[in-house]
Amino acid sequence: MTEVTITRHEHGHAGEYHAHVAESSLTGRLTWVERDGVRVAEHTIVPAAIGGRGVASRLVDALVSDAREHGFKVKPVCSYVVAKFDENPEWADLRA
Repeated sequence: MTEVTITRHEHGHAGEYHAHVAESSLTGRLTWVERDGVRVAEHTIVPAAIGGRGVASRLVDALVSDAREHGFKVKPVCSYVVAKFDENPEWADLRA
């Protein structure tokens, strides 16, 4: 499995998760904004050169993990995040 490191970046009521892939300078991103205490997952962007390695999935997993740990809800708007929530019914309690 490809080594992927996830970092979190918050800027007030918005933020991003960054996925850093070993041996690549490219970064995958999941962006969110906070509205009424809910993190709205807006975009998941993974450059084609690092695609197919589970990068987008790892970004969503980090968001879900933080939601469980910090007690916030997620509103999936990005089609990829919507699909991941649909595939994982055990996340239903986190969906806004």
